[in-house]
Amino acid sequence: MHLDVQDLRDFYYRTQLGRVAQRAIRDQLVRLWRPAPGQTLAGYGFAVPLLRPFLSEVRRVVGLMPGPQGVMPWPAGMPNVSVLCEEHAWPLPTGLVDRLVLMHGLETSSDPGAVLDEAHRVLGPGGRAVFVVPNRAGLWARRDGTPFGYGRPYSNAQLEAQLRLHGFTPEHSLTVLHAPPSQTPFWLRTARMWENLGRRLPWLAGGVLLVEATKQVYAPTRGGLRAVVKRPLKVLDGVRGGSTAPEPALRQR
Repeated sequence: MHLDVQDLRDFYYRTQLGRVAQRAIRDQLVRLWRPAPGQTLAGYGFAVPLLRPFLSEVRRVVGLMPGPQGVMPWPAGMPNVSVLCEEHAWPLPTGLVDRLVLMHGLETSSDPGAVLDEAHRVLGPGGRAVFVVPNRAGLWARRDGTPFGYGRPYSNAQLEAQLRLHGFTPEHSLTVLHAPPSQTPFWLRTARMWENLGRRLPWLAGGVLLVEATKQVYAPTRGGLRAVVKRPLKVLDGVRGGSTAPEPALRQR
């Protein structure tokens, strides 16, 4: 079940815990990807809080928001780049996107396979996607006070298996949001310290899984063009068939 876009907006832009979560996930995304001027970057679900650092650095940014969730104009004070779409039919040409981010779009979908198929379709050759989902082993998936407490949490193995099933190759995985989902001032003040500690201690379970994957591009099963000779010369037919027909007699002068 998708959350309402107003609830997502209020959490990420109007609560201190939401701003802390937004910054922690966005910082990891920026570490993974360096913007390139010619790239097209898209986000699906409610990924727009992660896309702001790329607005002035890439060629095009698109915020895709599923119909059951609803859509809001984004970014504030700038030309709108967000659009309402169906889960299984994104209004983007095949192969257009260079970088794709999914957050609050996979775990809340009633048909995650269709979402992954569309993600695979819109990515171009060599395209990369980052999937941000609740971590089954983390605290954030067990609390209803944040958007990560809704939908289907994943383990790392479950998410990677599903990605492979739909044509992706997982490249990197890490956890984010290592502080508990609490509005207590102590946890909010020390959130950045916990994120730094979580990067050094892989066993410290974060509340969110972040998996980067590349699009698999398979080699064609029949390479090249078939050469067809309509009237082949049958110079070896006698040899292959074991023919003992006499050679033609030499012309006498």
